[in-house]
Amino acid sequence: MAFHVEGLVAIIVFYLAILAVGIWAAWKTKNTGSDGDRSEAIIVGGRDIGLLVGGFTMTATWVGGGYINGTAEAVYVPDYGLAWAQAPIGYSLSLILGGLFFAKPMRSKGYVTMLDPFQQTYGKRMGGLLFIPALMGEMFWAAAIFSALGATISVIIDINVNISVVVSALIATMYTLVGGLYSVAYTDVVQLFCIFLGLWISVPFALSHPAVTDIGLTAVHQVYQAPWLGSVNSLDIYTWLDNFFLLTLGGIPWQAYFQRVLSSSSATYAQVLSFLAAFGCIVMAIPAVLIGAIGASTAWNQTEYGVPDPKTKKEADMILPIVLQYLCPVYISFFGLGAVSAAVMSSADSSILSASSMFARNIYQLSFRQNASDREIVWVMRITVLLFGASATAMALLASSVYGLWYLSSDLVYIIIFPQLLCVLFIKGTNTYGAIAGYLFGLVLRITGGEPYLYLQPLIFYPGWYQDDNNLYIQRFPFKTLSMLTAFATNVIVSYLAKYLFESGTLPPKLDFLDAVVARYSREHMDKATLVKSDNIVLNELAPVNPRHSQTLSSTFTNKEAFNYVDSSPELSNTEDN
Repeated sequence: MAFHVEGLVAIIVFYLAILAVGIWAAWKTKNTGSDGDRSEAIIVGGRDIGLLVGGFTMTATWVGGGYINGTAEAVYVPDYGLAWAQAPIGYSLSLILGGLFFAKPMRSKGYVTMLDPFQQTYGKRMGGLLFIPALMGEMFWAAAIFSALGATISVIIDINVNISVVVSALIATMYTLVGGLYSVAYTDVVQLFCIFLGLWISVPFALSHPAVTDIGLTAVHQVYQAPWLGSVNSLDIYTWLDNFFLLTLGGIPWQAYFQRVLSSSSATYAQVLSFLAAFGCIVMAIPAVLIGAIGASTAWNQTEYGVPDPKTKKEADMILPIVLQYLCPVYISFFGLGAVSAAVMSSADSSILSASSMFARNIYQLSFRQNASDREIVWVMRITVLLFGASATAMALLASSVYGLWYLSSDLVYIIIFPQLLCVLFIKGTNTYGAIAGYLFGLVLRITGGEPYLYLQPLIFYPGWYQDDNNLYIQRFPFKTLSMLTAFATNVIVSYLAKYLFESGTLPPKLDFLDAVVARYSREHMDKATLVKSDNIVLNELAPVNPRHSQTLSSTFTNKEAFNYVDSSPELSNTEDN
């Protein structure tokens, strides 16, 4: 393959344009936030992200390199097809459910990160435990899509994979560093436009290539391979459902999502953004589906790609750039390459910012340095942006199973964080004892179920398991969903059991070593100094919503707007009485 100077120039121009937009957004909003809340402006954009920019940035966060490449791959692979391309529907439903049930409770309470309600209810240490799977998910996700981008660029313009990964990571990290959420949001607008334009420009040229058979025919008839519509046989239905629930419910508890929700100017706007992004995810998946169908409808021996075809060469995961390279004119393939690059960077920058936001606020500030100045928090955030960006880049370059690690970390988000989020928002009375028990039960059940991607053999064999050609044990039973439900039930049962034992006097108060039951009922007798030193974050330690964005202080801190839930902390009671 010849080295394409034009492609390299196109990538450089695109990257410089993205960097310029990111720096412009940082400059435009550099004075946003008062002297005391610059860190909040970086994390949640001063809570004044509008519908247009907010809808674009939330859509771009989900429509990443893995989303685009993975959807095309699923449609192309004969054993899967469109029936197994679950990401578009799954993620869209997760955004709808997030908007219906989670956006209002989170936004109306004035939280700054996803971990705030956990630390408020369960304490600082529990927030630190939940930070681990959240961080793993964000970091491995960023590493996986950096790796995919490097491979894509190398396919089309034939440059070193490592160079493309490093340069892409540097650009994304740089504009995230200087502008925080503002830069990420405004660059997402440009990136989403590039994704849409680049992929849709490529589709007509690929469809008109002489080696491509009518995709309507190949959808239901076998021509070069099995029909690309695909099917789900009866033996795999539970696996399909397990993966579907993982995408739909496990797609909610991500800081990248709640960062957009919490940056909205109102709780209603947060809901509308979620619905707009759900629609955007479906629309943006259409060209990826068509490209996968084109790959399945192509006689590759009639193209410069030659034989064998991509699936035989085990390059099915690269079907999107392969279609762009071999079925489109050179200048069109460069447009498509810009689209894939945009998709990757729009997700990677969000993951890096999300991880640094949670660390700076929930680990550094709320757990160790409650009295840290705003300037100090900003510098911690900038340092962690660099560290997490470098870590994701290193994993993309060095780890051979980045996708496997991301796959496992996504499972942990679904199994551990999702049931905890349900409990902390909607189940009144859960406490730290239940949270820890649910965390451990879910983790143990997930790991003992095995993970083929990481060659981790199961310790528990559920009904329907089988051994594949590589002597790996595959579970057909939906054990991931079972683990999530077990973690949820354990949290509720242990919480109420602990509550009963302490309140009934069966256990003496001195055994409440986590201050999770007895101490919660004596807060009104404690002064502010005691509250700051206690393990639990109280509501007035959380950054309030800007007054201009809410009618009253009561509507800022209470959750009457959603589910009529009212927090029982003294600060809330005093506010409402006034």
